[in-house]
Amino acid sequence: MTQNYTLDDLVRLIYKEASTTERLSMEIDLDRDYELREELKNLQFAASQLPKCTFAPSEKSIKNILDYSKLSAKPIEV
Repeated sequence: MTQNYTLDDLVRLIYKEASTTERLSMEIDLDRDYELREELKNLQFAASQLPKCTFAPSEKSIKNILDYSKLSAKPIEV
């Protein structure tokens, strides 16, 4: 039986966030369903056009987070 997939399901497949069971099920259905396969190709192309960039927080932001963590940490009870 062919399952209906959402665009979110296909995006999770592209970014390798689908479980093994979901991935295998989708791969079987992709072999059988031309429209689903075309939709996946379109999403893969769109994903390839996104800029490849990474973001890193500033040192000040990291320091603020660590300071807050120290202040809000619960004491360990022995």
